[in-house]
Amino acid sequence: MTTELRDRPGSAGEPPAATRPPLRLRGDLLAVLAAALLVTASSVVGWRLIDAGVPVLVGWPPLLASWLPHVGPGTVPAVLVALLVALGGPAVARRLRWGPLLAVAAVASMAWTFALATIDGWVVGVAERLATPTEYLAEIPRTGDLSVFLATFADRIAGLTPDTLVTHSSGHPPAATIFYVLLDRAGFPGGEWAGAVTATIGATAVVAVALTVAALGDRDLARAYLPFGVLFPGAVWVGVSADGMFAAVLAWGVALLALGAARRGVLGHVLCVAGGVVLGLSLYLSYGFVLAGLLPVAVALLSRRVAPLLTGGLGAAAVVAAFTVGGFWWFDGYEQVKVRYYQAGEYGLLRPYEYWVWGNLAALVLVLGPAVIAGLRRAAWRPRAAPLVLVALAAAGLAAVLVADLSGLSKSEVERIWLPFAVWVVPLAALLPRASWRWWLLAQAVLALAVNHLLATVW
Repeated sequence: MTTELRDRPGSAGEPPAATRPPLRLRGDLLAVLAAALLVTASSVVGWRLIDAGVPVLVGWPPLLASWLPHVGPGTVPAVLVALLVALGGPAVARRLRWGPLLAVAAVASMAWTFALATIDGWVVGVAERLATPTEYLAEIPRTGDLSVFLATFADRIAGLTPDTLVTHSSGHPPAATIFYVLLDRAGFPGGEWAGAVTATIGATAVVAVALTVAALGDRDLARAYLPFGVLFPGAVWVGVSADGMFAAVLAWGVALLALGAARRGVLGHVLCVAGGVVLGLSLYLSYGFVLAGLLPVAVALLSRRVAPLLTGGLGAAAVVAAFTVGGFWWFDGYEQVKVRYYQAGEYGLLRPYEYWVWGNLAALVLVLGPAVIAGLRRAAWRPRAAPLVLVALAAAGLAAVLVADLSGLSKSEVERIWLPFAVWVVPLAALLPRASWRWWLLAQAVLALAVNHLLATVW
């Protein structure tokens, strides 16, 4: 059956799992309460550690933020977008044709992301986010010939010399910095352009995830997911952090691979190669994306085809070869990053593993929101009753999170660092009963609005 035949506008109701005896709302609320207690405990313990002089190194544990109740230009637009999507989003998702629906979802996601960002004002919320001395833009004046930059990149990661790369450039492979250098050279200089472009790209992840779910499952499931994907609480950090943009790049790579796997013939192969190229490029945006390898595997398992994985691998290999020929060997960069991470004075050495190994999970709760926690509870309680596509994609994202957490290479700031993995867990919210969707969407929005109005987040 083709994806087109599975799409039934106007008929998308509960996912197939809802034909089984329903799980009670009480269990969902208890799961949300347990998650809220985890966040509370991480905050209380975090503050006690701070008072004791332990270098937790955040201003409002478990988030890198500070207490600053405020409103701003984005307050009213954010509330309006939240109400429109929560109250009208499910109906629109059921009735609108697929192509226009994806366009509406993209626009709504951008509106939500920018409205949240501008609660802090345009200058603070967007223009200055990526213009700090530790961000990628700080490397632009020091970057001359890109071939020389690439060939010497690994040598400048560690060492703490005047020529050493700034924090974010040193902590990521070279494609992240090169993107902003090229943006500047294309005539879009400064933090304002960088912030706007970064947030715009990041907001498109919702479309990529929906396309993946539709290609590997069916469009009814993707339609059910879209309102939750738009009102993603993690949008607080998508606007503006480079990790939000990285999440979209990774998501589009997976989506292209899934679309290729769902088709036969030349077009299918072309899409798989394109997906592999994007996924290969993502490895040069973040070292952590090697953990996302389970997502392409999930595509192969769900499509029951190995060929797309092999074809996509050719595209990824071409990107690896290009960077290697250019002078940057990925493993050299990774080894140097580990050295830099644990150098004296660096956060990786100072932040206590014993706290962050579970405090990170509390931060993730604030990224996902109560609806996704409730959906996760339903998937965990009855995994066989949940659509396989949702379980497989969420499991791949959560497995990456677990490895990153236990490895100790993620200590704090995961509210932005784990965005690329978190977006694949959000579709589990589609497991919630249709009659309750509006209330859960409102809960998602309230959480995001509370975070952005009560705290001054760094991203």
